[in-house]
Amino acid sequence: MAKKPGTNPKGEFVFFDVIYEDGSQRSNRRVPAEILGGLDKDEPARGFIIEQDREIAEKSGRSTLAIQSIARVGATPEKAMKVK
Repeated sequence: MAKKPGTNPKGEFVFFDVIYEDGSQRSNRRVPAEILGGLDKDEPARGFIIEQDREIAEKSGRSTLAIQSIARVGATPEKAMKVK
């Protein structure tokens, strides 16, 4: 049976909210679950999202925005990763 388009198989992606230095927010940024976990936990998500931002900026002709913090969707605010 065919699956519906746009469905997310459980565990394939983890969603993150990204807050930028200018105060803007992008919600539900998808990161493959396979790169997360282990000792680094959610740290690899930052690099993945930064790379996504570079690709988007390159295609749109705009400059990239500096990321202020990254948090899993639904995570408590104190668990947000501050970007240095």
